[in-house]
Amino acid sequence: MARILVIDDDVDILSAAKLLLKRHYDEVTLEKNPDKIPFLLNNYEFDLILLDMNFTQDVNSGREGFLWLDKILDIKPKAKVVLFTAYGDVEMAVKSMKLGAKDFVLKPWDNEKLLETLNTALGKEADEGSVSKSSQTNIIGSSEAMQKVFDTIQKVAETDANVLVLGENGTGKDLVARQLHEFSKRKENHFVRVDIAALPETLVESELFGHVKGAFTDARENRVGKFEDAKGGTLFLDEIGNLNATVQSKLLNVLQNREVTRIGSNKTTKVDIRLISATNANIELSVQEKEFRQDLYYRINTITIELPPLRERYGDIELLAEFFLNKYKKKYNRQLGGLSAALVKELNHYPWPGNIRELEHAIERAVIMSSGRQLTAEDVFGSMSKSSIQAAEKELKSFDLEELERDTIVKALKKFNGNISETAKELGLSRAALYRRMEKYNI
Repeated sequence: MARILVIDDDVDILSAAKLLLKRHYDEVTLEKNPDKIPFLLNNYEFDLILLDMNFTQDVNSGREGFLWLDKILDIKPKAKVVLFTAYGDVEMAVKSMKLGAKDFVLKPWDNEKLLETLNTALGKEADEGSVSKSSQTNIIGSSEAMQKVFDTIQKVAETDANVLVLGENGTGKDLVARQLHEFSKRKENHFVRVDIAALPETLVESELFGHVKGAFTDARENRVGKFEDAKGGTLFLDEIGNLNATVQSKLLNVLQNREVTRIGSNKTTKVDIRLISATNANIELSVQEKEFRQDLYYRINTITIELPPLRERYGDIELLAEFFLNKYKKKYNRQLGGLSAALVKELNHYPWPGNIRELEHAIERAVIMSSGRQLTAEDVFGSMSKSSIQAAEKELKSFDLEELERDTIVKALKKFNGNISETAKELGLSRAALYRRMEKYNI
């Protein structure tokens, strides 16, 4: 956990620093009176101190900053101090480094350069204190809801426990799966992902377990299944709720016996994998309605990680929007400052039914189309039709689960012109389960 102390007698500087740093570090403490430095250092722990060199008694020589740097290092010899000033020069920078400062920053600062300087000074602690705690796979979040997710990932990753990741579409279930793999003892081996929903039902069994030449009409050669592919590593079954009864039964046998039999063969092969599964469906309801095997359900969810929808991740929307802004302005070489205050307000008001995926697409589109110096509400929401925005907001006015489920089914049926098979696939249900719900809601 990275804790930053910022000392400057200019309250505007303190406010600007906190606005930036609170998005990237766990604790940011502000102090405008340098005389309180000894008290703060003797009573609290800080990983880095950002210290102004010029206070009211000595406007621009930097001598006060050097004085306080000496006192800080007397109290905490290993303290990491970065100095900043509006009147800096090379000579002053060299002197501050010789006196023990980690680095030197000129005001007004460039946000990215300031963060880079602080992270370099923090070293490994910057990674540990990052709000994302998941830099390798870009899981970003500082909200309480996401901290619980990060804590669970940290506790579970090094084990071989089967994990079931739940959450709406676009919440980042695949990133969680990859994070679990990256933090596991299997990280040097393969991470193999299978999107069950994207496979034709007739090919799922072959894709998972493999087949031998001649096993069926198009089996022109032997094929290794994903279980064998992932040997020694992690197998991620996305949208596992879409498996039919036959494949569910075979999957259960594989998990119980830790061996797989290719289609058309009697030979078994030992498999050593860590299984992670994910679904956006209400899998417990599927178990109750006997659409998903209860024994398989217990087998795949030794640990369950439930990802919150973006609308419930208080504080993370702005954080993610800034991440995507930086990502796409670099990609498209656009000179954009940041997010306008009005945009931040609108971002937090909009319910984001498509979650992170929708937010990313909206920011990318806005970066491409924007002609201003910073991203505005008009850039992001101007290209969305009023009807789509109103529909998204209306969608979440009712929190009655049955009403939401009925509305979702009606929308899906309209989308596929009443095609039951396509609608069921979209909803992550079997045809039988969809018919039962249609009868229940008199659709």
